[in-house]
Amino acid sequence: MSAATPAPSESDDLLVACLCAQWCRTCETYRDTLAAARDALRAARPHARLRFVWIDIEDESELVGDLDIEDFPTILLAHDGRVMFLGPVMPHAQTIERLVESALDDQLGAPPAGLDADALALPRLLAAHAPL
Repeated sequence: MSAATPAPSESDDLLVACLCAQWCRTCETYRDTLAAARDALRAARPHARLRFVWIDIEDESELVGDLDIEDFPTILLAHDGRVMFLGPVMPHAQTIERLVESALDDQLGAPPAGLDADALALPRLLAAHAPL
């Protein structure tokens, strides 16, 4: 790597965070679905920098603050500290794969409007979180 080329940083990664709850039966099975989608995306796009994390909103409530998660699974996509998507998704591998591919291809459109401070802080708070 030349001196003019900065080293990649975690902000270069597309953060894919799943916000779930241990008691949720859908989340229980979705963790394996998300891991399989992660593996498929990494195989299909080996040069994409993807960072998947799993957040139990009750065990790690300090990370989500007062963010009100009503539906599971809820997915956060962020790049360079900017929230690109935050919302519930259908618990299918194809859904998360299409969503991540759209983010990688810069086809998600405008970032979500009206996000509160807790939502906007999530990418920074998850920077040191252990990957899935």
